[in-house]
Amino acid sequence: MSDALSSIVESEEAERLATGFVFTEGPLWHPDGYLLFVDIRRAQIFRLVPGEEPELIRENSGESNGMTFDAQGNVVICEMVNRRLTRLEEDGSYTTIADGCDGRRLNRPNDVVLKTDGSLYFTNPGRDRLDAADVDVQFNSVHRIRPSGEVELVAPFEYPNGIAFSPEESVLYVANTRSGQYIMAFELDGNGDVVGLRHFADMPSEHADNGVPDGMKVDVEGRVYCTGPGGCWVFESSGELVGVIELPEYPANCAWGGEDNQTMYFTSNSSIYSLRMTTPGTRIPVR
Repeated sequence: MSDALSSIVESEEAERLATGFVFTEGPLWHPDGYLLFVDIRRAQIFRLVPGEEPELIRENSGESNGMTFDAQGNVVICEMVNRRLTRLEEDGSYTTIADGCDGRRLNRPNDVVLKTDGSLYFTNPGRDRLDAADVDVQFNSVHRIRPSGEVELVAPFEYPNGIAFSPEESVLYVANTRSGQYIMAFELDGNGDVVGLRHFADMPSEHADNGVPDGMKVDVEGRVYCTGPGGCWVFESSGELVGVIELPEYPANCAWGGEDNQTMYFTSNSSIYSLRMTTPGTRIPVR
């Protein structure tokens, strides 16, 4: 590991917490002390208490993917096949909170992040994976769900995937999974509206089967962690590459967790791994 990464990664090696899955994604640390994650290919959601066996908590989840909390602490889930975002209620039922925008059905919602004002921003790729007759919007996109429930377009985007805020929420990072393989930075004003757009960083790969820009998180010092080719890429807030954290399997997503929010959990193909970091991650702003 490079000296620069050694100052960021505390663990000597990644710890494997669970294995035997097909394609894990959507990690979300719950304050009650467990990790939620999905197995996309099997359309399942699991609960994992570190040190214990994973527990299957939902079948037929519509190829659920990214998850976060809403402002009230309810789990919000992107359901790609069902083309919607849902909220898990206290009674175990699921309420649709977004399945369209301006009267047009969403494509395949992929990942979602919460802003302090209660808005949810999510990525909506996958137009090319739908039957032509089922496509309502002729482009992939990033959207916002306002606290009122109104869904609005933030911007068209080539193939948006992972999404994350800077610590002060003045920048919204979005990973592009397809051609070019890069991260864009949307500059936001105090209302969360886009006032600028800039290229943040490139994440090229000569081998598509070795990972693409995917899930993203940010630490309290503003560094951006994005899973991608060969591992988890770490960037300074300036866009300068610190290094690539290599894991036994290439990761598709990551999440901060643990009591001090200083452990990073990785969904990596068939397994779940964890690493202790020297810097805590930004917390989901649940009220």
